[in-house]
Amino acid sequence: GHTIKNILKTVHSDESISDILICIGPEGGYQEKEINAIIESGGKSVSLGNTILRAETAAIGSLAMIQYELEL
Repeated sequence: GHTIKNILKTVHSDESISDILICIGPEGGYQEKEINAIIESGGKSVSLGNTILRAETAAIGSLAMIQYELEL
């Protein structure tokens, strides 16, 4: 899958970023129809890596990665 870094580079070069919404998947993962609905609404699917994280950790990790990429 795509990484946060790759997606932010693509979006940042095309337009200025004003809002970012992070959707952390449930324990069993998203259903296919949920993934399709997010993508059809303009969302981008990204991976945080091979390690499976708890929802709390995934949220903090995602925010840290986004902040790092946008501020450095």
